[in-house]
Amino acid sequence: MGNGELVINRISKDFIVSNDRMSVLSDISLNIKAGEFLSIVGHSGCGKSTLLKIVAGLVQSDSGHVSLGGNQVNEPNADRGMVFQDHRLFPWMTISDNVALGLKNMPKREKEKIVAEHLELVRLKGFEHAYPHQISGGMSQRAAIARALVNRPKVLLLDEPFGALDALTRIQLQKEVLEIWQKEKTTMILVTHDIDEAIYLSDRIAVMSSKPGRIEDVIDVDIPRPRDRGNSEFAVLKKRVYSHFFKDVEMPIEYNI
Repeated sequence: MGNGELVINRISKDFIVSNDRMSVLSDISLNIKAGEFLSIVGHSGCGKSTLLKIVAGLVQSDSGHVSLGGNQVNEPNADRGMVFQDHRLFPWMTISDNVALGLKNMPKREKEKIVAEHLELVRLKGFEHAYPHQISGGMSQRAAIARALVNRPKVLLLDEPFGALDALTRIQLQKEVLEIWQKEKTTMILVTHDIDEAIYLSDRIAVMSSKPGRIEDVIDVDIPRPRDRGNSEFAVLKKRVYSHFFKDVEMPIEYNI
């Protein structure tokens, strides 16, 4: 097993809803190489976010296990950072203080240096002393990404981080996350409903079925970077991903190529 490889091995998870047991995840297995960018797509309610929380150590599976670099994952740890759909910045703290939140037992000067480096990485240099209400939603998500990266995690988990943003901001942040991934070489796992986003960013796309969530297909994205969303290769791959969700209905005309 390669150093930093993330292994999801036969994960299953049930929840109790109104005294009934509901299977959310069933026998999920994935191997994610160190430095890989993997996206997970599927219908709402298929367990994508639950799977991400199990990898983060925030939720315990009922069976199976997750390991990172050969070490079993049982609880949250700085080797796995997580970014949620809402930025979750503390409104009473400056952007700099929010980003520094995870840096403990560190000399002040070293902490300030690391925070400054990461604010520059996410293009927030100059906003160190601003508060979350003083900056845009896209900038707040950049700050959340910086906060998740300051501890140099081996894996960054992204739970629909652009879902609440407008289309133009979303595309810009996709480009910036890709730049960060290429520079930092951090393993990234993205949960998204946006098929374009998954193809644009990923090395591979895991397609989940629903009720219970299972891995239905894992698709290699063999398109050179930088990727053009309008070219034929992109459209062919998009049609393949969409075919998992439109099996019993005619495909929308824009995906018929």
